[in-house]
Amino acid sequence: QVQLVESGGSVVQPGGSLRLSCVASGFTFDAYAISWFRQAPGKEREGVSCISRFFPSYYTDSVKGRFTISRDNVKNAVYLQMNSLRPEDAAVYYCARTPNMFLGDSRCFREALYDVWGQGTQVTVSS
Repeated sequence: QVQLVESGGSVVQPGGSLRLSCVASGFTFDAYAISWFRQAPGKEREGVSCISRFFPSYYTDSVKGRFTISRDNVKNAVYLQMNSLRPEDAAVYYCARTPNMFLGDSRCFREALYDVWGQGTQVTVSS
């Protein structure tokens, strides 16, 4: 069964850190780019970061310098290390896969490119 499963969401204070995980199963992991998206209440879902074996990483401007995406092709996992968290980072975070592995820029956030999504993990940033 093809699936992506996120974990690691929690409640954290502003300035804190979290590490999200996205574990893949049922498909050839390194044949896909994986991206993180997020959706806050009342807002549209937005792209956060993407990675494939053809480009190291890409980030939306609001998280550059604070978030780091990485992937482990042995564990079939992608991670999102989130530091210096802000209240505006609070959202449900989703990972998704796309076979388009060469879009190492904002095009990697086009949701129509993605065919499998995880169920999401909640990140709350609050004092």
